[in-house]
Amino acid sequence: MSSYHFQQLFKNWAGVSPKKFIQYLSINHAKKLLKNKNATLWDIGFETGLSTTSQLHNLFTNIEGMTPGEYKNKGENLTIYYNFQECQFEYYLIASTDKGICNLFFYDNRDEAYKELKQLWLNAKWKEGENIHHQKAIHFFNNDFNDLNKIKLHLKGTNFQIKIWKALLSIPFAELSSYGTIAHSIHYLKVSRAIGNAIGSNPVAFLIPCHRVIKSVGAVGGYRWGAIRKMTMIVWESSKAYGEE
Repeated sequence: MSSYHFQQLFKNWAGVSPKKFIQYLSINHAKKLLKNKNATLWDIGFETGLSTTSQLHNLFTNIEGMTPGEYKNKGENLTIYYNFQECQFEYYLIASTDKGICNLFFYDNRDEAYKELKQLWLNAKWKEGENIHHQKAIHFFNNDFNDLNKIKLHLKGTNFQIKIWKALLSIPFAELSSYGTIAHSIHYLKVSRAIGNAIGSNPVAFLIPCHRVIKSVGAVGGYRWGAIRKMTMIVWESSKAYGEE
């Protein structure tokens, strides 16, 4: 396509020009978004004064953990609904129980993604199709918040993992945090490796914003669904939040 049409198409997606978008890629910009290292995630959220979009991205997600029995028996007596979708960050597989979303994976290979999902729930019953939980996730990706009911997540994890995932929801939209700040916020200062593992095992991409956690030196760090996709998410959020400045 012509340069003009590319510019228009790109700006419609990102909200800013390609030139402005590239500026957001810089490490200096990432470092600037990191707040006072002594502040907790809750302090940051309070002091920031969340915009409507930020509130909906961070407060309208509710986590409910699996019962010990559901955790142990790998989905026995659970019916899991799944389907394949596409968003601005490419293709994803979404799955939910009657209570809420249990998994959201980005993927490059559809069959491998489905195989990975079934391994997590060996004893579950499976139904392909879209339900109300899936529809809310689609609206979430599209910034369509006409329905203000909370997005409900029904997660399988240890108490420690769920505590970390809840902490991730406190990182404001378009802001970044570090692994150390996460540790400080939950008062686990000496288990950084365990915290990193819990963040890396996040079962619900983007809705639980593990992509907002970077290294304290400003490097993006790893990401379960690819470092390039993580950077794209960070830049996309920045462009939405600050694109008009």
